[in-house]
Order: sequence, then C-alpha cells, then structure tokens
Amino acid sequence: MNEQRAARSVEAVFREDRSRLLALLAARFGDLDLAEETASDAIEAALERWPVDGVPDKPLAWLLTTARRKAIDRIRRDRAYAQRLAVLQVESDRAAAVPAEPGFDDIPDEQLQLFFTCCHPALSPEARTALTLRYLAGLTTPEVARAFLVPTATMAQRIVRAKRKVRTARIPFRVPGPDELPARLPSVLRVIYLVFTEGYAASSGNDLLRPDLADEAIRLARILHRLLPREREVTGLLALLLFTDARRTARIDASGSQVLLEDQNRALWDADLIAEGHRLVVPALTGPGVGPYAVQAAIAALHDEATDFETTDWPQIVALYDVLLQIEPSSLIALNRAVAIAMRDGPEAGLTLLDGLTDAGELRGYHLLPATRADLLRRLGRTTEAAAAYRAALDLVGNEPERATLARRLAELTDR
Repeated sequence: MNEQRAARSVEAVFREDRSRLLALLAARFGDLDLAEETASDAIEAALERWPVDGVPDKPLAWLLTTARRKAIDRIRRDRAYAQRLAVLQVESDRAAAVPAEPGFDDIPDEQLQLFFTCCHPALSPEARTALTLRYLAGLTTPEVARAFLVPTATMAQRIVRAKRKVRTARIPFRVPGPDELPARLPSVLRVIYLVFTEGYAASSGNDLLRPDLADEAIRLARILHRLLPREREVTGLLALLLFTDARRTARIDASGSQVLLEDQNRALWDADLIAEGHRLVVPALTGPGVGPYAVQAAIAALHDEATDFETTDWPQIVALYDVLLQIEPSSLIALNRAVAIAMRDGPEAGLTLLDGLTDAGELRGYHLLPATRADLLRRLGRTTEAAAAYRAALDLVGNEPERATLARRLAELTDR
C-alpha cells in the first residue's frame, strides 16, 4: 500500500512540477541532458525511499535536492564533463549579471529562463517547438512525435540535435535583459501559439481537436503570464487562447464531426473562459503600441460576445483586421479579413479580395483558401466554380473531420 501511495505521489509531483524541476536543474548546471537524467534518477530514488521513509512534506524539494546530489556525483566522475559545465556556468552567470534597467522586474523563476533557452533564435522553429513541448509542457518524446506527426525515432533525433545546438552555441540559461526582451519574446509567444493552433485544429489525423496540446498551450501561456504580468502581448496571447478555446465543446458534435462557427450552439461556449478573457484583453489593448495577439484577442472577443452568427459586429471586426494587417502584414490575416468583408459587404466583395491572394506563397497548399473561395462561390450561386474549389480544397486538407465537411458541401452542390 505504501508503495502504491509513494508511486502516486511521485507521479503527481512529476506531472505538476516536472518543468519546474527540470528548469531548476538546467539553470543550476547549464545542461538539459544532465537535468533530464538526474531528474529521472531522483524519481527512481523516490520510488525506493518514499515507501520506506514516507512521502516528504515537500516532495519537490526532496526531488530537487536528490537530483542535485546525483548531478554533482556524475560531474565528479567525469572531469571533461565538469570542465565543459564549468565554462557554460561561468558564461551563464556572466550573462545573468547584467544589471536591469530601473523599473524592470527581476524575475528569478527558472522556468522563464528555460522558456527563452528553448526558444532561442539560434534554434530552428521546429526545434524551438519540440524543446518547449518536451521540457516545458512535459510531453514525452513519443507524445511530441505524435504532435508533429513524425516517427518517435525521428523526433528523438531532432531533440538530440536541438540539445546539441544549445550546448555548442553555448546558449545561456537566462532571462533576456530589458534591451533584448522585445526581440526575444515574440519567438516564445509564437511557439505557444503554434502548439495551441495544432490543438485547436489538428493539421491531420482522425480528430478535429487535440485537447492535450490546447490544454498544454494554455498552461504554458498562464505560466508565462504569471512570470511576465506586465508584458501586454503575453496578456493578449493568453486572452486570445481563452476566447478561442471557450468554443471547444461546440466545435464537434456527438459523432466527432466538425460544427462550423455559424452552426454552433453558443450555449455550450465556456462562459468562465470568456469572462477571464475579457479581464485580460482590456489591459492588453491599453496603451501605445498594441501588439498582434492583443488585436486578435479583441477580434475573438467580438465573436464570443455575439448572441448568434448574424449579429456579429462584422464592421468592427473588419476594422480590427485593418489594424492587424498594419501591425503584421500576412496573407493569412488578409484571408481572414476577406472573410469578414464578405460577411459585412457580401460574398462578391470577399471573393474579389480572395482572387488577389491566389498567388500568395504563404497560402500555397493551404486548404482553407480554396475552401473559403468555394463557400463564397456557393453563396453566389456559381455552383460549377464552387464545386471545383471544393475539390481543390479536398486535395489539400489533411484533417478527416474537415475533409468530411468539405465532401458534404460538395455533395450538396452535386445533388442540387
């Protein structure tokens, strides 16, 4: 019985505080491999000792102390390893010694250091996302592989290469100074947003949603907001994720089929998440230099405020997309703006804008461009052209519920 209780305690602590433990170890020793290995050693020791000695009052502190001792033992046994770590630690300490400007909060939380290490610009975007999922979201390598839809062995190699890059590039485990933060923070936010996007609408597979990824992205955004509460784009990102995730339950029916926004039962939307999003979006939008995540959160708020699809404030949404395009010019944003204009001014106006995006490299291979075009053509009664656009979208879509929605729309046109 003691063994079962100890095992449950270890599992609970490691599940809740794994990223904190890894971050503390990585910050202390400057090495992700050593952090991961000694954390596993500490878990193994806990499974041996806690059934005998009882679960300690502060389980995480016990694991951290044990892991640190095992790390020191390992370093003492390997002189070359110790020399390499010493160099990394000196560089990390030197970087961390840069004084902060007045008014800048000193944030000692090692999780924040790990955020910026995993999302360092020296790493590729794929490596940043993989390391963040592995070390901050707490996913196992097979789970990260499933998120990327690649074999476990492939992802394991990718993570190994990313960790090697952290070592060889001598990327420090530290929070950027106030001069660096504006340039470094967007990559961290981008990784969290990409994780959420894949959870909200999986790029392929049999399920429309990946709740595990959406939940982890929101958890990471909450951690980042707790660590950087004055950064308005962090606040804006969290608000955006909450507004969007509030619709999760209504986005699929009992059979797992996709339910489009105009057909969703809004009574199923999570009112608590929407209310929390409203509390966040106001400070995110207050002040000069509003950021793209805050503007997207404002757009999502307007969708969530509408009692039904028809009463959505499309003129205000178009105005916000105009602002967003100025801040962050993007073909994808232009596509979303075209949809909003079609809702405000009619499908012909939206279609004209879409026709100007057909050669956009960013949207090449993106199934929602022909799918959106097909929907507008259908509303205009141009059935033959709409059917061709639906077929083009079906050639590109990877997610089965989305494929079923497109096939159903195509069949309706064919039957008609």
